[in-house]
Amino acid sequence: MEIIARIHNDFPTKFGLPRQASLAPSLRAKIVFEPAYRVAEALRGLEGFSHIWLIWEFSESQGWNPTVRPPRLGGNVRMGVFATRSPFRPNPIGLSCVRLESIEDDGTDGRVLLVSGADLMDGTPIYDIKPYLPGVDAHPEATDGFVGANRQSLLDVELAPELAACLTDNQRATLCEILAQDPRPAYHDDPGRSYGLSYAGRDIHFTVVDQLIKAF
Repeated sequence: MEIIARIHNDFPTKFGLPRQASLAPSLRAKIVFEPAYRVAEALRGLEGFSHIWLIWEFSESQGWNPTVRPPRLGGNVRMGVFATRSPFRPNPIGLSCVRLESIEDDGTDGRVLLVSGADLMDGTPIYDIKPYLPGVDAHPEATDGFVGANRQSLLDVELAPELAACLTDNQRATLCEILAQDPRPAYHDDPGRSYGLSYAGRDIHFTVVDQLIKAF
């Protein structure tokens, strides 16, 4: 398969990214096509869809395992890899449904897609883009297995004033959505520990006490 595009956003590393698409709807990203695929006709009609599927590569995963430890099960319970969305798969392929905000002309990059809610790190290779069809892709009656039984509540988030001041409104909203999901591994519960993530060109640190995340 050939890479047709790459995504660009404020997350240079995977730590801190939402665990699933749409969990941080404020997270904006730009999809830039590779030169060979900067053909305007290839996007004809796409503007009529509100959401799209991205088929992409877990570009930093190495090897695969038949069983993995889902973070939301505390990292101590093994599940079959095909019952999870773990990146450690025989073929490191990811699938995400994101909102298509707009299609714009961007100078030398040609037509680009502006999307929100993507769970891909900056530079992730994309193999294909398809429209999301609510009439056939949505299944309200679907069950969500062990994921639903272990769903966690959102945390409260407090940004230090000096951190909030150096971010745009959208960046602040995105960061709060990310932190509210608690990016720590589920088996980490040390109130005295400081964690760090890279976001929007900054090294951001945070601590967690009870249901409150403080970022600085």
